[in-house]
Amino acid sequence: MIGGNCTDVEEFILLGFTDHVTLQHVLFAIFLLIYIITLVGNIGIIVVVKNDSHLQTPMYFLLSNLSFLDLCYSSVVTPKMLMNFLVQKKVISYTGCFLQQYFYCCFATTECYLVAVMAYDRYVAICNPLKYTTTMSKTVCIPLVMSCYIAGLLNSSVQVGFRLRLTCCHSNIINHFFCDGPPLTHLYCSDIQLVQILLFAFVGFNEVATTSLVVISYCCIIVTVLQMRSLESIYKAFSTCSSHLIVVCTFYGTVLFMYLRPSSSYSLEHDKIVSVFYVVIIPMLNPIIYSFRNKEVRNAMKKTFQRIITSR
Repeated sequence: MIGGNCTDVEEFILLGFTDHVTLQHVLFAIFLLIYIITLVGNIGIIVVVKNDSHLQTPMYFLLSNLSFLDLCYSSVVTPKMLMNFLVQKKVISYTGCFLQQYFYCCFATTECYLVAVMAYDRYVAICNPLKYTTTMSKTVCIPLVMSCYIAGLLNSSVQVGFRLRLTCCHSNIINHFFCDGPPLTHLYCSDIQLVQILLFAFVGFNEVATTSLVVISYCCIIVTVLQMRSLESIYKAFSTCSSHLIVVCTFYGTVLFMYLRPSSSYSLEHDKIVSVFYVVIIPMLNPIIYSFRNKEVRNAMKKTFQRIITSR
């Protein structure tokens, strides 16, 4: 392809991970297993939270939304990636590429804000337990969650909208396994400085805003916990937020590493590995972390499975 606006491109070629056929089949089996675990784990969390009366609390309402987002942004990328392991011509249409990028950016940004809201929820539960039911009531939680989705939609609309205005003339080959922002910038021959500034500004604002809320919340939690005299109270306080803290570290760590680096330090081959972690692995880990480290979720799952077995 030579010259022309990006809309002149009918399809993009995704290079993926490797051209070795045997290795492609091995990777297909591995990623298919991971995706199945992701589907089962996240759908399981949503079903358990919805059906168990003991889990009708703000914390688990937020957790079910986290599972929904993990399910969505993993499903935006993984099925196409799995398909490309089995076909010789790894292509994605122009429309499909930018739709994939739009929805991935939307769900990932929404998750950033939701994780921050979950940190605030833990802060209220531990630091102001007497006001928890009123501060995190249903009339408060629903608008908070909706604002997370609105932030995701706005962010992806602006970023993808500006990329659609650029001109592609270098190639239509994307050295990645999905249509992510940084690999696409290598295809543009028009000035991409504005897009890079926007990417850094929007991702930077999202990360700084949400990370600040998380850090402030956990600083207050630590101060409150250290003032507790009972070891049992300290253990209970830390156990209620340990799962969320693990999720925060894994999710924010990979996103910060991926997007908030100077362009000179980008390595597309290394970025593929990082992308696999936050696109494929983290959506699988989140339900595992919460189910293994949260006694209430484990008990609810046992009851659900027992009801299913008994009904049969």
